[in-house]
Amino acid sequence: MDTITLWEFAALAAAAMLVGFSKTAVSGANTVSLAVFAAVLPARGSTGVLLPLLIAGDVLAVLTYRRHAHWPTLWRLFPAVAVGVVAGTAFLVVADDDAVRTSIGAILLLMAGVTVWRRRGVATTAQNPAKESSGPSAGRLKARSYGVMGGFTTMVANAGGPVMSLYLLSAGFQKLGFLGTSAWFFLIVNTSKVPFSVGLGLIDAHSLLLDAALVLFVVPGAVIGKTCVNRINQRLFERVVIAATVLGGVELLLS
Repeated sequence: MDTITLWEFAALAAAAMLVGFSKTAVSGANTVSLAVFAAVLPARGSTGVLLPLLIAGDVLAVLTYRRHAHWPTLWRLFPAVAVGVVAGTAFLVVADDDAVRTSIGAILLLMAGVTVWRRRGVATTAQNPAKESSGPSAGRLKARSYGVMGGFTTMVANAGGPVMSLYLLSAGFQKLGFLGTSAWFFLIVNTSKVPFSVGLGLIDAHSLLLDAALVLFVVPGAVIGKTCVNRINQRLFERVVIAATVLGGVELLLS
């Protein structure tokens, strides 16, 4: 912390607030936080600092939306996510900072493009979250592909939010079901990543000291998000999620 200037700390604090906001309002918006942390701190090390803050935001999100989770969707995703987390850990062992940023940025932009293409022919009326319009077999295949990608991106750069947001949107989730399912998903997945991050040296005493100073900013961000979410209509909500994904992908590619 001695090497961080006041302006850099202010940027990290604002990014921490955005973490809280993204967890209770616009999941996927924390890709902007990812870009800020990677700009202020070393790219690999920034993921270790950000992870405990994400978990704090996940706890707040679960407390807010815990009753709205769709557990069949979660159980469908978890096995594929585990594969992605292991693959992401292996990637971090050999990849440098530039490779991490380029890979994740490209993945986010690709997923955003695929989702926009898919949703062009999808009605905006409410649907049963458990029902996949393309059929059970295609639904399982989509869950596996998004799950592996989500596990990989969340392990490599804490960037799984946009990937899973795109999956939940394509599955027809409305706001509360989206936020409740996402909250439980990331609380479980991010907590499971801690041993891997410690083993890779991404979380240590120094990163936790910085986390202790930043975690206080996550709470007001979550409160602001909870206040705003009820004022965002579904169409705008989906557009903001996709826009945040594209913004995060571009920032990762250019940083």
